[in-house]
Amino acid sequence: MIRSPRVLAMLLGTALSGCSAGPQHPRVDLPLPPPVAAATLPATAGPTQRIMPGRPAPADWWTRFGSPRLDALVARALAANTDLAAAEATLRQAREQRGVVRGAAGPQVDAGYQVERARVSNALSSPLADVTDTLYTLHTSQLSVTYPLDLFGGQRSRIRSAAAATAVAAARLDAARTSVVANLALAVIEQAALQAQVTAAEDAIRSNRDILDLLRRRQALGDIGAADVAAQASALATTEAVLPPLQRQAQHQRALIATLTGTAPGATTLDLPSLAELHLPTDLPVALPADLVAARPDVRAAAAQMEGAAADLGTAIAARLPSITLSGNAGGSAERFARMFATGNPFYALIGGLTAPIFHAGALRHQQRAAEAALDLAKAQYRGAALQAFVDVDDALAGLRSDAVALDAATRARDAANQSLGFTRRQLQLGGVGTLALLGASAASAQAASTRIQAEAARLADTVALFQAVGGTIPDPAPSSAAETRP
Repeated sequence: MIRSPRVLAMLLGTALSGCSAGPQHPRVDLPLPPPVAAATLPATAGPTQRIMPGRPAPADWWTRFGSPRLDALVARALAANTDLAAAEATLRQAREQRGVVRGAAGPQVDAGYQVERARVSNALSSPLADVTDTLYTLHTSQLSVTYPLDLFGGQRSRIRSAAAATAVAAARLDAARTSVVANLALAVIEQAALQAQVTAAEDAIRSNRDILDLLRRRQALGDIGAADVAAQASALATTEAVLPPLQRQAQHQRALIATLTGTAPGATTLDLPSLAELHLPTDLPVALPADLVAARPDVRAAAAQMEGAAADLGTAIAARLPSITLSGNAGGSAERFARMFATGNPFYALIGGLTAPIFHAGALRHQQRAAEAALDLAKAQYRGAALQAFVDVDDALAGLRSDAVALDAATRARDAANQSLGFTRRQLQLGGVGTLALLGASAASAQAASTRIQAEAARLADTVALFQAVGGTIPDPAPSSAAETRP
């Protein structure tokens, strides 16, 4: 117990000007790739896309696809997606936990009142002055104040750690919004592509049925035999077998879209865009590498985790150093409630306490080393997150470069296959070719149509992947009154 006011004042001054243990702002040397060069991705079968380096991704990047139906689905997802609701709740929890830690670092004030009715033994005297009766009542009320002086920054480190946890939760919410919107856009594109393939398969089935009818008429005239009709019937059945898996996959994508928008599959009719309604964005903004690291929410979350690990190391270091606590209480005690603060009944106490760890069997030392390892882990994870961001951008750009070429080739193949099928059917009607040639032309046409649809969808999907990779932050569609303040 420290009784000297002068000593208490010295300790208070030392604490208020105390230092913080551990690294304050950890940094990681991060190798940056060269900036992406401006380029044009020409395509004869679709819009020309331009890579525009040094520009951030727009916050509402999905609107660049020019589909009001997609925009409406995104709005529903941002308002009702369950993953976003969970991430928002996690952020609110982190904010409140930060408030708890901040409150614990300040003075603690408590009030108390106690009434005691007691009888003492006749062999003992009453504890109350001027009272000889062994039965008595004692009223006591007091106000207590406790203030832990943050001499070596342990409390400040805990506050920094809580603030970093809040920043992690906020960045993860941003990442969840980006992921939900990207997954929704990809599901819409996939569903539109599958629906286009369903339509193409239905067209192929009708075409093969027409050919089968034609062959049966020729068989009735004696121009061809049963083998030709059987071959075409087999081709029709093969084409019909393609349709159910496509319909099943399209239904799965519709169920996925419903889930992403926070509704049960089949509970409501989804207004989905067709593949033709999704327009390819022509401008592709790509941030500079340093800006990309700052923009990607997953990288920001890793940076905040690193900050929190550094704060936890400071807490572990401070735990091995002395701590000082100032406390005091004041009140009154009397046999009657109204006389608790009468002359002679009030009391008070001022206490200063110093605690220093002496021997903990190495636990505090190992705790510090564990915190140092956790900081090294957070640094490695930050480097990994940043490098992954660069990989994602590079992959998306490489995909877009090849997509334009693939779409051109698939378009030429589809047009040529359709032309060949038309010529072959005409020749079959005139008796110039056999069934085998027609079967080959029909199969080639169906395959070329499917490949063309997939190539168009891949170009749209890789554009979504690029917007997701550059990491634009999607604004909160309904900001709450407790908006996050970045620590």
